[in-house]
Amino acid sequence: MKSLVLAEKPSVARDIARVLGCKQAHKHYFEGKQHIVTWALGHLVELKMPEDYDRKYETWRLEDLPIIPKKMGLKVIRQTSHQFRAIERLAKRPDVKDVIIATDAGREGELVARWILEMIGWTKPIWRLWISSQTDRAIRDGFRQLKPGVQFEHLYQSAVCRAEADWLIGLNVSRALTTKYNDPLSAGRVQTPTLAMIIEREREIQSFVPVPYWTIRAKIGSITAVWERHGGHRLFDQDEAKQLHARLDGQPARVTSIKRKRKSEPAPLPYDLTELQRDANKRFGFSAKKTLSVLQRLYEQHKLVTYPRTDSRYLPSDMEATMTERLLAMKSGYEDVIAPLLAKGKAKAAKRVFNDDKVTDHHAIVPTDERLDLSRLSTDERKLYDLIARRFLALFFPPYESETTTAVFDIGGEMFVAKETAVVNFGFKAVLGKEETDAKPTLSHLAEGQTLPSVQLEREQSFTEPPARYSEADLLAQMEKYGLGTPATRADIIERLVETEVVERKDGRFYPTKKGKQLIELVNEELKSPELTARWERELEAIARGKGNPQQFLANIRRQTQQLVAEIKQSEQVYKAPNLTNLTCPECGALLKERKTKDGRMLVCSNLACRYRRRRDPKLSNRRCPQCHRRMEMHEGKAGLYFQCRPCNIVEKADETKRIAAKGSERALLKKYSPANESFGTSLGELLKQALNEKKE
Repeated sequence: MKSLVLAEKPSVARDIARVLGCKQAHKHYFEGKQHIVTWALGHLVELKMPEDYDRKYETWRLEDLPIIPKKMGLKVIRQTSHQFRAIERLAKRPDVKDVIIATDAGREGELVARWILEMIGWTKPIWRLWISSQTDRAIRDGFRQLKPGVQFEHLYQSAVCRAEADWLIGLNVSRALTTKYNDPLSAGRVQTPTLAMIIEREREIQSFVPVPYWTIRAKIGSITAVWERHGGHRLFDQDEAKQLHARLDGQPARVTSIKRKRKSEPAPLPYDLTELQRDANKRFGFSAKKTLSVLQRLYEQHKLVTYPRTDSRYLPSDMEATMTERLLAMKSGYEDVIAPLLAKGKAKAAKRVFNDDKVTDHHAIVPTDERLDLSRLSTDERKLYDLIARRFLALFFPPYESETTTAVFDIGGEMFVAKETAVVNFGFKAVLGKEETDAKPTLSHLAEGQTLPSVQLEREQSFTEPPARYSEADLLAQMEKYGLGTPATRADIIERLVETEVVERKDGRFYPTKKGKQLIELVNEELKSPELTARWERELEAIARGKGNPQQFLANIRRQTQQLVAEIKQSEQVYKAPNLTNLTCPECGALLKERKTKDGRMLVCSNLACRYRRRRDPKLSNRRCPQCHRRMEMHEGKAGLYFQCRPCNIVEKADETKRIAAKGSERALLKKYSPANESFGTSLGELLKQALNEKKE
């Protein structure tokens, strides 16, 4: 009898099959003596759409809403149904005794597998492979310690509740808004409060009125001291600033106190996904989605880091014994840092990082014991791995220590303060690459009661500034603060806001569009609130821990859906599509709307029932202009297809470019198969024929 192993992706299935010795490769699975390893392609099963319950829902009508099925049904996704059928056939084999779920060890991975098993009608035993890295050793250890599937029933219930809640609220509210205001409008329990935060920040910026203020600095030899009163150094009264400057300029300064304070800062904890996305955005400008994509490759393809979608920054205590192996695996890329650590004997990480109580489903993201080969990584992969590796290495270094000296001066009865910080021990900052320059001390020669000769004062005017628009790092921090989404879903939520054209990215910051500003006025107050979504997230987490009630949660969601749709129906708000043009649709006469796409601007009909669309801009090709190197436009003329760069006034025929490419390929093949000592002509056909004959021999 054999166990059926269900992985989430073909690449993961291939690795598991290799480790388990399943050497018989088939189109949809690998087979060995004890295991059959197959795979999903992400989700193979999804919740039924409204039209699957009743064909009338194919046409969107406000009067049909809300759509709330008595029992939510499942259906096989048509595009990947071939893989589902293959799994179904394997599951029904008489020699299969049980199934081992080997999808991603998280809520979504559990849902991928359980929905497949539910559609198949699986009744045999279920086991769970729960591992945090994809190394051969981790896979072997995981199969030796398989967990009963029943232990993950609550996690599955939580995943079902999340999926059904998103369907009920997201689908109904989006359809209600779209049909009432005749424009594709999207809303949801996470994306709407996230949009509300971006718009609220924009309102703060637009309503902000700059206020002038003044600061006064005293030059006391090589020392610069700043005027202070009640802990503040800004003066908002210009007359007072002028009077102080006139009265105090040229007067002597007396040292009233000198205080020295030592500070010890421990190494930061390893990354969870959200903080890694924030740091990657600050350091490299990566979007949250790009960070997750690169991180997934480091985890699955290269096996160099542990499970990415984690919200913990701690490690379990049993990992303490694996620290030396991980350091040895990383040594080739960080020899100068790791060699001294290993030379001392057994390297010890900071004790505070090992805390079983603070590890959730997965521990923090750290390097694995897979041997590091930096030459195999792309530039982006190296950057991200370096962040994770250096944060991990910092755990083996002492705290960063500094000493701050604060000198207080009395000038004409007013207080001026000078501060300087000296590094006592760089500690972990040496490995993080955040070394601070050790400035030459200027306050060390001072003594209390000392009087210094006349000082020069400088008065400077500045203006208060509005808060900055959110960067991706800022937005992730806000989403985490209010419990919006999970580490695994936040990147997709942000991308969804951009794709639906309610916000746009400019210079790494988020700006709400006209569409986004109008949309937030149309949606229900409760749906905008981060508190409501945060409460739902807490309830879902409680269900996953076995402390919540799934039936009660979904009953509340259904009531909420009815209320939200009723409010939209009764609303008297007015909406005007911001991208309407003066052009009319040739098929139905409605106005056309302009849409921005990757290939340029498109014109689409504003009538939702009409499918008319055409390009406003010429299609951009992958052909580059030989002068400015921009993508060239594609046009169809009397002589056929041609490429054009308008700014440079360059036109190239498509067949010419094909001939050039063909000649280039021919030259490359001739060079490859020509004998090294022959510099005279031989036809490409003869050379290829000769190469094939040599291969047969």
